[in-house]
Amino acid sequence: MRTGYRPRTFVLEIVMVAVAIAFLFPVYALVTLAFKDPQQIANKPLSLPSPPSVGSFGEAWRSASLGSALLHSTLITVASVIVLIVLGSLAAYFLARTVTRLSYSLYILFLVGIILPIQLGMIPLYQLVNDMGLLGTYQGMILFYTGIQLPFTVFLYTGFIGSLPADYTNAALIDGASHLQAFAHVIFPLLRPITGTVLILNAVHIWNDFFTPLLYLGGSGRETVPVRVFAFVNEYTSDYGLVAAGLVLAALPILVVFLILQRYVIRGFSSGLKG
Repeated sequence: MRTGYRPRTFVLEIVMVAVAIAFLFPVYALVTLAFKDPQQIANKPLSLPSPPSVGSFGEAWRSASLGSALLHSTLITVASVIVLIVLGSLAAYFLARTVTRLSYSLYILFLVGIILPIQLGMIPLYQLVNDMGLLGTYQGMILFYTGIQLPFTVFLYTGFIGSLPADYTNAALIDGASHLQAFAHVIFPLLRPITGTVLILNAVHIWNDFFTPLLYLGGSGRETVPVRVFAFVNEYTSDYGLVAAGLVLAALPILVVFLILQRYVIRGFSSGLKG
């Protein structure tokens, strides 16, 4: 069988390289601007910084109050993801291991929750959080994100648990374990790949969300990173180096988490598809 280098392959490679350049160029421009002083930006805005300057990072950190914003974002993101993993995996275990009309109906409701746009419920949800006295609090944000992201989390976990042999659960039940014990000691340790997927997808969504913290935390002093960066960019629009440094600092934490856990995202999706 002949597998020569065909013109079609060459064209596809050119297209992929062009797409990669289109995606990477803004990142390159952002990083290079962040490491330049104003004179370098004015003379050679797209060249490599020579020498690199880190002064903009310290000034951006102070001007945008990124320290407190990072703390707020971290608390909300970590707490929300933990609640989603616990509730989502438990709900998915029930749906995947119970064949009844109730479990099927609940699964359909979760699917509907994925399909419906969040904009339909923004006003009622805001009123609900306000009536509960949770407006401007961490608890209100965690409750909001749990409700919004739970259908997607349950969907991912249900597909993965459904691909696991039921013999694991049956063996634990025969040995005298309850369903909760079987889940905690047998099933949940097997969910590591999909848990990594759930963690990173939900964390990226919650960390990068702008509108919800602006609406629910505005004026409370608990603004998250996207909200603080938005105000910072509007204030220092003409200082490109300072703005770029602030954006790099804001994106760095979640980028590091993604790079560490990206293999779990791929493994979780591939395992679910195989099942």
